[in-house]
Amino acid sequence: MREFINGAEAIARGAIDAGCTFFAGYPITPATPILLHMARELPKVSGVAIQAEDEIAAMGFCIGATMAGARALTATSGPGISLYSENIGLAIMGEVPMVIVDCQRMGPATGAATTTAQGDIQFLRWGTSGGYPLIVLCPTSVSDCYNLTRKAFDLAERFRLPVILATDKETVAASQTVDLESYEEVPVRDRRLARGNEPFEPYHVDELADIPLMAHFGGPQIVRFTTSTHDERGYLSKDPQVIRRLNQHLEAKVNAHLNEIVQIKIDLQDGAKTLFISYGITARSMDSAIKLARKQGKRVSAATIYSLWPVPEEALRTVMSTVKRIVVAELNMGQYRREIERLAHEDQEVIGVNRIDGELISPVEILDRGGLL
Repeated sequence: MREFINGAEAIARGAIDAGCTFFAGYPITPATPILLHMARELPKVSGVAIQAEDEIAAMGFCIGATMAGARALTATSGPGISLYSENIGLAIMGEVPMVIVDCQRMGPATGAATTTAQGDIQFLRWGTSGGYPLIVLCPTSVSDCYNLTRKAFDLAERFRLPVILATDKETVAASQTVDLESYEEVPVRDRRLARGNEPFEPYHVDELADIPLMAHFGGPQIVRFTTSTHDERGYLSKDPQVIRRLNQHLEAKVNAHLNEIVQIKIDLQDGAKTLFISYGITARSMDSAIKLARKQGKRVSAATIYSLWPVPEEALRTVMSTVKRIVVAELNMGQYRREIERLAHEDQEVIGVNRIDGELISPVEILDRGGLL
């Protein structure tokens, strides 16, 4: 069976199927349809959807709801992500499992509200103080919107941190015919909770890469929640050893589990000397470019990145080692190309295919910049 659906509805459906029980957001193009879908559908499964007074409040509502036991989602666009930034830092410090959807549009500032872009890529990773790792997933299609939303909830619960779904105006707003079999039943694991009869410290871990148990407000355990550096009991601390261990934990719980997080699709062709790399809506143009090049008898390889952060370094280094030219296509001034350049050898040429005029990159543009026309 098939259906005609857009990315916003697929994200909302994926969230509800993942067990989402709470949504808060503020209207902003092109994320508003997610708010509307959640407001319509969540009450049907005894969930709660709130239109907040602003983006800062929306993040705060989601943090509070999660710590009280809900599974929470919020959605916004670039200007809203800027306002989310402080509370994203709070969610990192408090180890709050939740999902944030960023429907990217042209910036900076208000930019062009109805124009697509991929300009938030570096901001999503580095837009909070401290620089601690986040997980950022990136769908290329409507079915990816559904599947990666479910995956985002699973990773959020697994690692107790906010997970971001970095989509864009075209993927969210454009409708396409989707085969229902392309929707994956991605399992979302249950939250690991402290038991009422056990001693409980809200941020205790045996090893740095471990994930602390949770307890919900209103339960039998005492839960302390703070935006400041704290010990395992949740008390503020200035002890250098305590501070170091906390910050090492926030880094290790992500970077020590890369094999569970990174997602990349590699299409490797023997003898290819050119590798195309892309993500999101632009990866669809890349796929068309690859098909056209191979139809003409040219050997090319491709990599579609679904987990932008952490960077899938091991997989990228492996596929990059076989080529001389690397072409990175994206709707910005070369934000992810920086990561590829960091991984490339000195004798490899890294070329960017970029547009910042609100239009999509065409397959011909990708082949032209790759020297295959």
